[in-house]
Amino acid sequence: MRNLTNKITSILLGFISIVYMGCSSDDSSENNGSDLEASKLDLNQFRQDGVGVMMQAFYWDVEPIGGWYDEINSKIADWSSTGVNRIWLPAPGKGQSGRLSMGYDPADYFDVGQLDQHGTIETRFGSKAELESLIQKAHDSKIEVVADIVISHNSGGATEANPLRPGDTQAYTLFDEQNGNASGKFNRNYNHFHPNDFHPTDGYEENPFFAKTDLCHDQKYVQDWLWGRDDSVAEFYKNELKFDGWRFDYVKSFDPKWVKAWNDKVGGFSVGENFDGNAQTLKDWVDASGSTAFDFACFYKLDETLDRNNNLTALGENDNMLRKIYPDKAVTFTANHDTEKDPNTDNNISFRNKMIAYAYILTHDGYPTLFYNDYENDSFKDILKNLVLIHNTIAIGDVEILKVDVDEYIMKRAGSGANPGLIFYINISNQEKKTSVTSNWLGKKVVDYANNSKNTLTTDSAGKVTLEAPPRGFTIWSLAKQ
Repeated sequence: MRNLTNKITSILLGFISIVYMGCSSDDSSENNGSDLEASKLDLNQFRQDGVGVMMQAFYWDVEPIGGWYDEINSKIADWSSTGVNRIWLPAPGKGQSGRLSMGYDPADYFDVGQLDQHGTIETRFGSKAELESLIQKAHDSKIEVVADIVISHNSGGATEANPLRPGDTQAYTLFDEQNGNASGKFNRNYNHFHPNDFHPTDGYEENPFFAKTDLCHDQKYVQDWLWGRDDSVAEFYKNELKFDGWRFDYVKSFDPKWVKAWNDKVGGFSVGENFDGNAQTLKDWVDASGSTAFDFACFYKLDETLDRNNNLTALGENDNMLRKIYPDKAVTFTANHDTEKDPNTDNNISFRNKMIAYAYILTHDGYPTLFYNDYENDSFKDILKNLVLIHNTIAIGDVEILKVDVDEYIMKRAGSGANPGLIFYINISNQEKKTSVTSNWLGKKVVDYANNSKNTLTTDSAGKVTLEAPPRGFTIWSLAKQ
């Protein structure tokens, strides 16, 4: 009996030992919140000069009317501390809609809130003085300011007969001191729109909303007033208002060489809105204009994989985003004033997947953009602040996809020198996922800088480690304090 008892005891001790050994050989340990933070490296040591993100500093129909520049002015200090290095403002000129105009119906490019016309002195966003104060505050905080440039069409002039227009000859193409252009600069008539005595069309897509007031950039008078003269629109925005760069609206409607001509004359940061999900189309426009472009291909691919198909495999395909072709020419984003304008239109990334999409653009190459309504949303703000810190520090080095399938996407940034880089893990299934990958970190402790896992993991001597990601979520792994 005694021998039997000893055998049973021995078997039980052996089983306990096996269980214990199984637990102790696991390469993870769980931290509480304070322990996790204490185990992280101070990412600020890896800040990179000239690296940041752009803030789209408006949404459709901003409020308060007349007070938007002051509202943005109050945000500058916070945005600067977060890591924003550029803000994109709406088109500053006076529009036909006066105090209601969002700037996309430009009438007088030189009236930026100081002349009484179209029923108002201030624009929807404020006065010229308030705009100048905002730009100065941004510059003091080392933030560049980008102006929205709407040169595809005009609105708000008087009607006149265009004898070159077949059938319906009347068009609102007369702009002068008495007709929508109180500055008296860049007065226009039908010869400066399509059709005119130079040609009936420039061969580019007409603006569907302003077909009768589609500006003709082939006319030298138009070129001179927009960017060629020393007192042109471009020079006024750069030298008097002190804008640092340009976001060109609806570039499908005119030749990309005009963007190049503008930039050659005045310089500065430049990005075009080529509203097209085809990466090759974006590449061709970038090649022709020399400008960066918003990566609509990336935006639509994130919408497709996260929302429409619930399938991540397309993220692993080659050359289906501008950032995969020209990462230094791709301005990535997850939302803008157009995609979020109409909640009834399925043209946006859903609320539940938006932070995954932001994590994607803020860990990959390309120049990311934050959308005002997302950043200023209390549900997102702390997450975005942390993601911007990650982008501005350890999102560096070559991009390598380690795994991609329906539910999982794992990407590695190689780092550089002492900068450890990162591994980004998306999981869109409804359960936690774990996957073994090979990192660049040999025999090191790693933690999740996205704060979605409490575990400290340890890589083996070959760099292998089993990473984890929560359901419908993501993690961002990098070195812990050793």
